[in-house]
Amino acid sequence: MEDRFNHKFQYPYVFLNDQPFEDNFKKRVTELTDAHVQFGLIPSNHWNQPSSINETRATESREKMVASNVIYGGSVPYRNMCRFNSGFFYRHELLKPYKYYWRVEPSVTFFCDLDYDPFLYMQDFKKVYGFTLSLYEYIETIPTLWDAVREFMDGNKDLIAHDNAMEFISDDGGLTYNKCHFWSNFEIGDLDFWRGEAYSKFFDFLDEKGGFYYERWGDAPVHSIGAALFAKKEQLHFFQDIGYRHEPFQHCPQGSAHKKGKCWCDEEDNFDHEWYSCTSRYEKLLK
Repeated sequence: MEDRFNHKFQYPYVFLNDQPFEDNFKKRVTELTDAHVQFGLIPSNHWNQPSSINETRATESREKMVASNVIYGGSVPYRNMCRFNSGFFYRHELLKPYKYYWRVEPSVTFFCDLDYDPFLYMQDFKKVYGFTLSLYEYIETIPTLWDAVREFMDGNKDLIAHDNAMEFISDDGGLTYNKCHFWSNFEIGDLDFWRGEAYSKFFDFLDEKGGFYYERWGDAPVHSIGAALFAKKEQLHFFQDIGYRHEPFQHCPQGSAHKKGKCWCDEEDNFDHEWYSCTSRYEKLLK
């Protein structure tokens, strides 16, 4: 992130964790950047499993997922993370001064020098959500998510955006979910979109269903469905010129976007149009 982008722009970093960061971690991070760095603690009520969850039911669900070899199927911390990223990160005290964010996770790779400011791009073109990778979700982790979404849509038709991106997430006008989602380990987004009335009501509705713990609802499908329903499709953006990898998938800019001397990924190693990618569905929205 520093080498490819932020050493030129000096945007601040905010690190959040459910436990205090160790001094050595903070020392090493601050040595790697001249930008302002803040380290924050996530409030326990934003991270831990709510008391309203029936632990017996949640435990049975986790055991079934483990037996079915569902990835992270037995993990409560993973579910805490998904719920936090779905409905709480943008409420953190350290993020209150900000309108835009770029989510950066451990063990990711940025392949290309970025000479422009994506935050200004988002602002100038009134975008609310940007991505690089999209794919299908494991249906075993979200068996009743779309039932809850349909229930919410039926009761809140006034919150659904005109000219939305429903076609990205459903092949039949919303009757069923096609499992497509933006891979949320990379996001450049408008924090005020998540803080707005539509998404806030949507998350609260989903949270009351308990699916983050009774199933394993991920923040990627939750964010993606929220963005597809409550934003206009032209407010979503595919950052084609940002080379990015999060194992096991990567986006490598193609053609003119693969700037000579600016990218070091192999153009042939690109997930965009593989059978498990949803990027072609997104591209159809623009036609």
